Amino acid sequence: MSSIDSPAQHQTLAILVGVDLGLPHFDQELEELGLLAQTAGMQVAARITCKRRAPDAALFIGSGKADEIKLLAQMHGATEVLFDQSLSPAQQRNLERHMELPVNDRTLLILTIFAQRARSHEGKLQVELARLQYLTTRLVRRWSHLERQSGGIGMRGGPGEKQIELDRRMLGESIKRTKERLQKVVRQRSTQRRQRNRRDTYTISLVGYTNAGKSTLFNALVKARAYAADQLFATLDTTTRQLYLGEAGRSVSLSDTVGFIRDLPHGLIDAFRATLQEAADADLLLHVVDASNPNFPEQMAEVQNVLREIGAADVPQLLVFNKLDMMDAERQPLQLQDTMEVDGLQVPRIFVSAQKGTGLPALRLQLAEMAKAALNESPEIIEADVRLGTIE
Repeated sequence: MSSIDSPAQHQTLAILVGVDLGLPHFDQELEELGLLAQTAGMQVAARITCKRRAPDAALFIGSGKADEIKLLAQMHGATEVLFDQSLSPAQQRNLERHMELPVNDRTLLILTIFAQRARSHEGKLQVELARLQYLTTRLVRRWSHLERQSGGIGMRGGPGEKQIELDRRMLGESIKRTKERLQKVVRQRSTQRRQRNRRDTYTISLVGYTNAGKSTLFNALVKARAYAADQLFATLDTTTRQLYLGEAGRSVSLSDTVGFIRDLPHGLIDAFRATLQEAADADLLLHVVDASNPNFPEQMAEVQNVLREIGAADVPQLLVFNKLDMMDAERQPLQLQDTMEVDGLQVPRIFVSAQKGTGLPALRLQLAEMAKAALNESPEIIEADVRLGTIE
């Protein structure tokens, strides 16, 4: 099965490949992979899917399907093959030899987008760390051109081993340096959070699946100019602003964080832990959901998975079902505020359109009520901290 898109000049033409292994979230149309490819600056030439009970150890898809993809690439002039699943280094190397084309997977595609989008010093460091960690497993592939060399007197090990070991050591040193630099960022963020806590600031973090409209909502609430676009991973760097809530008579701290996505590479979760710590340390998570997307339950589940990984599963949430203006007529809610069960708990939910402004006054009121309730719960702790000199 394949669908052809008209190619554009000066862009990498890619064949998209998806393998249905019986998992519930399989994207039959490869829509998300196509959006990722376009976000990375590629043009989709064709899409092809197949079913397997389990991945082939050598080629992931088997030799027959690999031949079919090779012919499809030749037919459309494609210059790269992209898999919707993660490939092992051996599978990637074997596929490239079989198809005589560069073969990459979802993990590298996401890394590429993050590298293109990172703007802050911290974001660039985090992406670099994830890229280096990914490369350490791909060293054999990089030095496959040395395989025809034969050993001689005084040579030990297999072909190209010395160069591989040299690269591995260089990568290890680069990873160590990058981690040390990131640790400084973690300490700086920790200091900033302690200062906010001393000022008795209520902190709110926006979380959600990528392209759910978090940055648009952030801009609408705080009148900021954070970059927002209808694309995956439009924002990578955390932006924090003060949001004044008149109903509560105080300001709160609002942070916009990186969007989540299905099968977000673990290396990226580890690398972005300093950024994602904003969510783990928040008093409230605004879980922004694209209400117009029919797959929103699966997207919500992925966000919950990442929140568990970063230790933010127990932070109170407010569900913000965004893009109300784009919902089909038959799916419009009967009321704009209710509750929804998430992981066995009833969580308050509100429907809004960040683009049109619908529901934002009600959202601000809800935030004010939650902030007042949370801050009024712990006056004894605040007074104790004042006596100890921890609050200025």
